[in-house]
Amino acid sequence: MMNIEDVFLFSKNDKIVIGCSTGPDSMALLDMLLKIRDKYSLSLIVAHVNHNIRKESVIEEAFLKDYCEEKNLIFESMVIEEYGDDNFHNEARNIRYNFFDMLVKKYEADYLMTAHHGDDLVETVLMRIVRGSNLNGYSGFREVAVMDGYKIVRPLIRFTKEELLEYDKENGVKYFVDSSNSKDKYTRNRYRKYILPFLKEEEANVHLKFLKFSNSLHSAFSFIEKERNKALKRVLDGDKILIDKFLLEDEFIQKEIIYYFLDEFYQDDLILINDRHIDLINNLIRSKKANCYVNLPNEVIASKKYNVLELKRDTFEITTYEIELGDCVLLPNNKVIERVNDSLDNSNNICRLNSSEIALPLIVRSRKFGDRIKVKGLNGSKKVKDIFIDKKIASEKRENWPIVVDSKGEVVWIPGLKKSKFDKKKNDEYDIVLKYD
Repeated sequence: MMNIEDVFLFSKNDKIVIGCSTGPDSMALLDMLLKIRDKYSLSLIVAHVNHNIRKESVIEEAFLKDYCEEKNLIFESMVIEEYGDDNFHNEARNIRYNFFDMLVKKYEADYLMTAHHGDDLVETVLMRIVRGSNLNGYSGFREVAVMDGYKIVRPLIRFTKEELLEYDKENGVKYFVDSSNSKDKYTRNRYRKYILPFLKEEEANVHLKFLKFSNSLHSAFSFIEKERNKALKRVLDGDKILIDKFLLEDEFIQKEIIYYFLDEFYQDDLILINDRHIDLINNLIRSKKANCYVNLPNEVIASKKYNVLELKRDTFEITTYEIELGDCVLLPNNKVIERVNDSLDNSNNICRLNSSEIALPLIVRSRKFGDRIKVKGLNGSKKVKDIFIDKKIASEKRENWPIVVDSKGEVVWIPGLKKSKFDKKKNDEYDIVLKYD
């Protein structure tokens, strides 16, 4: 019989936020906690994120809400309305953990518990090895991670998926199965379906071997981290690396400095970085050119200027502007946007809007990192950056290209290039007509 008390030391009156998807793992965790709730006087807050990808999500959220009402549990949920990142899984994870973090602070909880199990750890470690990382990345996720004021605990890490399914069966725990978990298009699913079974044939408790491996790497990294932190004091000048000082460090510590440098800049998006990017930066540092740069994911530039290396968004260097759109605006690219009575023109140089559908006043500004537009006739949104690329707009022209947004920041028009879903046809109802000339 699986007993959560065997793997985690509970205290009286613990407050716990539980990340629950309604899958077999998280429902097993929730059931285990309910069994000991009275014994420890636990306060349990169930946190559910509806990823809004599958039609079954609405049913699953409603089920969990009813379940929590029946069990006298606090239920908190959110729906992800729109995704703006190219990496769906990465963005969904960031949104989930931001939501969990908010709830932990709202309820002043001691722990956030998630249902990651031993098989999850094996898959994560293997994926990191293949992708490339540092020791900290290769170790996967921790059983207990110390956060700001609370701990993330993964009490099921010593159990396998099969054991959790057996627990659900024996205890009559109802759960839902995410159909996307069987699709080969997702990297983790391929590891789960084809590699994990082979490893389990070789060693039934391979997940425990991986846990030992993970803990060993965590310990090693803790030591290396101390040495790296000493080196950081020698090589960093604010948010810049002094190259001459950097090159005096041990080669292994140099790579850890670069990972730290990227981690501080990318934060939750560090998953976008792999060994190839580390090598690019290393080569940049050692380049004989005094001024050079390399492009990194998400419009980030690593720039070398003589003895200094720094990271920046490429949009930070543009000439920015933001102007409230009145009757006529003269733009930095020497073009004009003016409000006209009407026009027979239906090109991208004309935009017709209904003021009841947008938030006034309108603003014309330079582009910002992450800008997206809900394109007319397209189900969904598109990056402004990709529109510039599709239209073959030279990079130097993109910097000053006007973007028209409403007061809530919704992109309503890219003059001369693309209309949004807010644009009206000639026979529609509209009361604003803008001309770009």
